Amino acid sequence: MRSRANTRVVDTADVADSAELGSGTSVWHLAQIREDAVLGENCVVGRGAYVGTGVQMGDNCKVQNYALVYEPAALAEGVFIGPAAVLTNDTYPRAINADGTQKSADDWDAVGVTLKRGASVGARAVCVAPVTIGQWATVAAGAVVTKNVPDFALVVGVPARRIGWVGKSGHPLSENAGYWVCPVSGERYAEVDGELKEVAE
Repeated sequence: MRSRANTRVVDTADVADSAELGSGTSVWHLAQIREDAVLGENCVVGRGAYVGTGVQMGDNCKVQNYALVYEPAALAEGVFIGPAAVLTNDTYPRAINADGTQKSADDWDAVGVTLKRGASVGARAVCVAPVTIGQWATVAAGAVVTKNVPDFALVVGVPARRIGWVGKSGHPLSENAGYWVCPVSGERYAEVDGELKEVAE
């Protein structure tokens, strides 16, 4: 392992010198962290994962094995990216221009995926930029997200659609006496105009 203050970076990982890793962060075998990426404290980047140039990650994020997080993605605190999930960055991908010349970095504008606090993206799901995944929302494994996902939403399918709500624990909520209730924490939520709001106790 290479030595970085209070971090774990295995020898087979490729971490750019200009990347910033917060205290307690781990980067595992064959992962690549590109230039100017900023990872918060206690993040985990799994085997073979890719974190693009300038990507921003908050504290306590997990990017699982072989996930691809392309710039300019922004991950808030506590975001989970499942194995082999992809966050894209090109709305109209092409290798060449219309005249047949090879595209360069100047020939397209990168757009990113934004994930809010506590959001989760399941294994092999694809988030097609530009989209925002709301706080504590869950994108099911294999889903393809093409539209913004509300806070606490559970979305599945191709294209992804909302089939329910989840709480902070990640478990589906049940409707009870006009509220949505978490079976783990007992927290209650109210649905107002298609959005879910926490109910103060």
